[in-house]
Amino acid sequence: MDINTLRHSCSHVMAEAVKELWPGVKLGIGPAIEDGFYYDFDKKEPFTDADLANIENKMRQIIAKNEPFIREELTKEEALKLFQGLREDFKVALIKELPEEKVSIYKTAEHFIDLCRGPHVASTGEIKAFKLLSVAGAYWHGIETNPMLQRIYGTCFATEKELKNYLDNLEEAKKRDHRKLGPVLEYFDIYHQEAGPGLVFYHPKGALLRTIIEDYERKEHLKRGYQIVITPHIMQSELWQTSGHYEYYRENMYTFDVEGREFVVKPMNCPGHILIYKSKTRSYRDLPIRLFELGTVYRHEKAGVLHGLLRVRGFTQDDAHVFCLPGQLKDEIQAIIDFVFDTMRVFGFQDVGIELSTRPEKYIGTEEDWHNATRALEEALKDKKLSYDINVGDGAFYGPKIDIKLKDALNRKWQCATIQCDFALPKRFGLAYVDSDGRGKQPIMLHRVLLGSLERFIGALIEHYKGAFPLWLAPTQVTILPIKDSLAEYSRQVKNSLENKAIRVTVDSRNETLDKKIRQAELEKVPYILVVGERELKKGEVAVRKSGEGDRGSMPLDRFIQELEKQITERK
Repeated sequence: MDINTLRHSCSHVMAEAVKELWPGVKLGIGPAIEDGFYYDFDKKEPFTDADLANIENKMRQIIAKNEPFIREELTKEEALKLFQGLREDFKVALIKELPEEKVSIYKTAEHFIDLCRGPHVASTGEIKAFKLLSVAGAYWHGIETNPMLQRIYGTCFATEKELKNYLDNLEEAKKRDHRKLGPVLEYFDIYHQEAGPGLVFYHPKGALLRTIIEDYERKEHLKRGYQIVITPHIMQSELWQTSGHYEYYRENMYTFDVEGREFVVKPMNCPGHILIYKSKTRSYRDLPIRLFELGTVYRHEKAGVLHGLLRVRGFTQDDAHVFCLPGQLKDEIQAIIDFVFDTMRVFGFQDVGIELSTRPEKYIGTEEDWHNATRALEEALKDKKLSYDINVGDGAFYGPKIDIKLKDALNRKWQCATIQCDFALPKRFGLAYVDSDGRGKQPIMLHRVLLGSLERFIGALIEHYKGAFPLWLAPTQVTILPIKDSLAEYSRQVKNSLENKAIRVTVDSRNETLDKKIRQAELEKVPYILVVGERELKKGEVAVRKSGEGDRGSMPLDRFIQELEKQITERK
């Protein structure tokens, strides 16, 4: 049984249940989505938790009747007349938008009719395991000037066991929510009222975590032949008109006036890198040129879509642009793919999903360029024997792309790495290199990020590890707990020894019980706790507690440091 068909059928049953409970409610749309389904309703009073429970009970009654899904085909005129009679205004609007002269409807029982392409399962009795999850607001067609509807989300699986596993994962996801853990662990905060929504403030621990990630990235990029650049945060709008962003991305850009000229707060880093490429004559011998920047960008996201670190208005990308010869293109794409996989493994992500996104409806460049760019990406994936899905029409306006989505501890997908192949912008900016025959030719440009938005990646890291980072990433790697004040000097000596080896360490000298100090360090997700007492002082040792393992006993300080250095070097 196709899971999407099952879920769409379940959304149909939910709509039938809502109409039985509230006959005056008007129906929107009810598609299957990843991990579930939703249906939009026009209802004056908001749905409550009690309403969801009542809807579920009514759905079970419908399922128990084992009502068949009956498909009928009508002319567009007949369908309009039918749904106008039912006063289903949104269905009428959908029918008017359809190009087809015939439309299909589905019936369950004698009284419920829904406009739907289908398909559905044979009867409602095939729906075995479902759960309604939440209610949210949703504008009709996603347009803010349209009516606001109520969207009920649910999920459906073939078996109760699969449903239980999914619901258990949802509960675990709530415990891992970076929006709660981040502020509690003092990594970041978003001061909506004071500074505005979607703007991240990194506290010392969070800033240190981000610095560790950035330092790793700089080192790895230099090892792989990238050159680090820095570009301005604001540039004149003419630059963005040339790139096409002004036409295709204007609603997401912040603009302002400076002495009668319009400037843009950069939403992308690519035009700045293009100007650096154009700064002097380039030879074919110089290529490939790989420019890398940890570039902070700003995008005008709607308040309703902002979500912790995952969707913000200001964020930093590990952005690079590769300018190469046609004969170098496949090797550069494959090198980037290898770089992505190596990086994901270092951060503890072993599994990924890959999508190849093709030309959207609105695009720049020629069809031939798009064909060549798409073929280059596809051949690189095939040569590396990587499986991937085709995401039709979801490419950037200037080129097709490979999206590599990491999977976390709960098997959820996170969009991070992207590789975009671009023939269009080099042409629009007049980029060139001098070929071996002395003639000027156009390079090909690859846009790419590995982690993507550092904000989004840090959010994913927090949820993947539940805030308990591996040793090499942890902002505080060791906390020292002296049993009494007289051990303060020995604690300082231990701290100095650790810091001399670049190990990040704190001392908790508060006037609290040892149990409270241990509990606090555990709540802060510190990987190692060192307890020092009189015995440790006499022997030059430390009593070690490891996160997740508990007490490991006493050991010489030198041996403990060697163990930590090994773990940090191996990034375990």
